[in-house]
Amino acid sequence: MDTGLFLQSLEKLEAQNKDSITLYNEISSLALKCAGEPEPSTSKRSAYYLSMEFLIGRSFFNNLMELGVLEETREILAKKGIDINVFEEIEDAALGNGGLGRLAACFLDSAAGLGLPLYGYGIRYKYGLFKQAIEGGFQVELPDDWQRFGDPWSIRREEEKRLIVFADMEVYAVPYDMPVYGKRTNALRLFQAEGSEQAEKISEYLYPADDTEEGKLLRLRQEYFFSAAAVGELIEKHVKKYGRNFEFFPDFNVIQLNDTHPVLAVAEFIRILTTEYRVNFADALNTAKKTFAYTNHTVLPEALEYWSEPLIRKILPEISNVLLKIHLHHNKELEALGCSKDEISELSIYSARGYSMANLAVYVGKAVNGVAKLHTEILKRDLFKTAFKYYPEKFQNKTNGITQRRWLMLCNPELSALIDKRIGRQWREDISKLSSLNAYTEGAADEFIEIKKEKKRQLFAYIKQHEGVDVPENFLVFAQVKRLHEYKRQLMTAFAILQLYNGLKDGSIKGFNPSLFIFGAKSAPAYKRAKGIIKFINEIAEKVNSDPQTNGLLKVVFVQNYNVSYAEKIVAGSDVSLQVSTAGLEASGTGNMKFMMNGAVTCGTMDGANIEIVELAGRENNYIFGALVDEIERLKADGYDPNKQLENPAIKRAVETLVDGTFNDGGTGYFKELYDSLTVGASWHKPDNYFVLHDLTGFVQTLLKINADSADKKAFAVKQLANTANSAQFSSDRTIKEYARDIWNI
Repeated sequence: MDTGLFLQSLEKLEAQNKDSITLYNEISSLALKCAGEPEPSTSKRSAYYLSMEFLIGRSFFNNLMELGVLEETREILAKKGIDINVFEEIEDAALGNGGLGRLAACFLDSAAGLGLPLYGYGIRYKYGLFKQAIEGGFQVELPDDWQRFGDPWSIRREEEKRLIVFADMEVYAVPYDMPVYGKRTNALRLFQAEGSEQAEKISEYLYPADDTEEGKLLRLRQEYFFSAAAVGELIEKHVKKYGRNFEFFPDFNVIQLNDTHPVLAVAEFIRILTTEYRVNFADALNTAKKTFAYTNHTVLPEALEYWSEPLIRKILPEISNVLLKIHLHHNKELEALGCSKDEISELSIYSARGYSMANLAVYVGKAVNGVAKLHTEILKRDLFKTAFKYYPEKFQNKTNGITQRRWLMLCNPELSALIDKRIGRQWREDISKLSSLNAYTEGAADEFIEIKKEKKRQLFAYIKQHEGVDVPENFLVFAQVKRLHEYKRQLMTAFAILQLYNGLKDGSIKGFNPSLFIFGAKSAPAYKRAKGIIKFINEIAEKVNSDPQTNGLLKVVFVQNYNVSYAEKIVAGSDVSLQVSTAGLEASGTGNMKFMMNGAVTCGTMDGANIEIVELAGRENNYIFGALVDEIERLKADGYDPNKQLENPAIKRAVETLVDGTFNDGGTGYFKELYDSLTVGASWHKPDNYFVLHDLTGFVQTLLKINADSADKKAFAVKQLANTANSAQFSSDRTIKEYARDIWNI
């Protein structure tokens, strides 16, 4: 970046009588101009990351920090009478939903920071998922028109648009490049669908409802649209540079499939090679096997996509033909390997359910990775057991990570300054140096306590502004912020809060230190149970916060429209990270890593990356409870009856509030259905399928233990700092180095 030119131009910028949005666009455009264009790869091989989501957050502050001009910009604007924080009203880009998209954004950040050629491909959604409002305790979905502020960090590439062909329409994929700054400038390329009104719906919303054929077709179009645009572009570039020598394509390109959404890229790759360049099918398939790699993010069956053959044939007949050819070729390979009929059926790409995107990805992918040690072992032992038997060399673990640039340096400059003071600034370039902080956890505890107080003041001011809830500064902060899903067990936390509330009311809980529970989560629009949990939490919050007998000791806040910018405040201001998923179901998590890096203790189950957090930071510095994976399996095998848990009066009292009239679900029937899901079950699952009631007592005891321990502020701060000091392993720099070395060879 031409830093001098930028700062001189900023000094001259006329700021008077301009609103914050105008200034945001002018300063962003100026920085973009001075920083220059994203760099084409000069390496022999580049990696391309295909993802349905890139949850990048707000670009302004992060980009200025990466360009090394954030503090100078803050000072120049202050001289002009402008507080740089006014730009916090500029909302996040609505390009993702949860951990899948945030991981993708962290990976791009780390690759640029390490000087590695990694480029992202995705969709430029007009509205993204939705903007969440809470009305009467219920989630309300509103269009998230994030582009109304302008989008100065995107560069439209009209001349590089591509035609994507469906059986019933043609769509232009128009690329927009967002620069990703670091030691080199990479790019996130997002495609916008243009053409007819129907065509433009493809890039309108993230995850449109798929409970109708029309909805399913729209999702299928989305997945093919960006996958085909990315693959078509990469093949075209290869031909221009190297001709039709496709056997060399993997020498220059590796394509990482982030979950199953972009797996149709495999079929499109083979379609282009065989139909447009006359490569024979076996050679095209062999090239694909050397080009693609697959990351699995979940063991939940509903997330492992199947596309019905009639649906694909309806709008993508050529892709349907290619998929069938891959399926038949795969089956012949499996027969040659000596697989039994049952094994072939299990690994089959095509079945009565349709085409399995996961099985296709595992077959074609040169590498298949899980995202935490436990998750990868579950893939090998259970989900992809037979594939692992025959292709063991494909399977790898790549524990997720987060970028310390956004999730420590940007969101917590105060803690970053403390680290600089104690161990020097080298950790900013080499995050592994952070472990040197272990020598100072005792000596820096008092300073850390003051920093945590300041981050709480900032968080509570933000909550007051956005939610209208006052929280005194002396409150201990517990946070559970993540996508709303039953297996993440926000409902268990709600029951635990009710037990704490009841104990404070009846006097059975004594010496309780004031505590705030923060929830942040969006439910999928059609996920009624999750919406019921949101309403239940908000009913509890209203009751607890309005009770003068207890509200000086216990408060609950459900923050609206939880996003990256809210997360930046919450992870820095929280004391305790609630990571309480049913053991074996959370692949990794990345929120747990953000909290850890900012000096929060983990209160959680032995699931996902929690296991590795405890290994690195010490069990004594975290709080673990709940059934282990093996125990969960035994409970399932032996027959678990959650109704026996209701013999505990404290549990029964909390759970019965769903149906005894304590709380009102507005006549929706949500609360009765939640109660039945725990006590009776449903046609598709047994009662208490996620063992909420089984782990509840241990959870409450653990919360009380944390609350009691927090009274010794210095000892508790030492635990928190030990988490920060041992968090380097969870930097996405480490993860990306592993991908670059073990899979991408870049």
